[in-house]
Amino acid sequence: MDKDKLIHKFDRQAGVYDRRRQKSSDRTWREPLVSCAYGKVLEISVGAGANFPFYPKDVEVTAVDFSNEMLLAAQRGAADHRLQVTFLQSDVESLAFPANTFDTIVSTLSFCGYENPLQVLASLKEWCKPNGQILLMEHGRSSSPIIRPLQHIINPMFRRMVGCHVNRDIMGMVQQAGLHIEREEHHWLDMIHRVWARPNKS
Repeated sequence: MDKDKLIHKFDRQAGVYDRRRQKSSDRTWREPLVSCAYGKVLEISVGAGANFPFYPKDVEVTAVDFSNEMLLAAQRGAADHRLQVTFLQSDVESLAFPANTFDTIVSTLSFCGYENPLQVLASLKEWCKPNGQILLMEHGRSSSPIIRPLQHIINPMFRRMVGCHVNRDIMGMVQQAGLHIEREEHHWLDMIHRVWARPNKS
């Protein structure tokens, strides 16, 4: 999908995401993961800042998104929760940071949208300090022999309407990227994954 069209889709959805953030409707999913963040944090595809209520108060967050409307909503969220956040409007896939910059890197529900998700994972490994952590909550292909074929059927529609893939092999990508998984959880017929990982640098 053309990147400008994808950005426009997320700009239009910013209000919905902002209302969900204010209700903390995803607390059960986000808090156990995001509360583990420490130090200098990078959050990619921050959206409207749905993770902000769950960060420890002493972290320093760099929040990246390609949608201006999402970032405006996220700025309101940072103010609501008195977080120290630097905002950066950028496409994650063309982003650059020096190696070993961040103690914690967070991604929640973003790997469904990238054109080259393995390239993004490789970048996260590079930007994370060797003793740092990469925290992921992602949705993808189910292990169910009934649900999985349906995901493949509806994927083109979701990609066109919402801007995301529903049938990606998230854990396969994490393993292919060479992350060291310290803890993993799988829910909803393995469609939702939470991963606590290290960059596994030699």
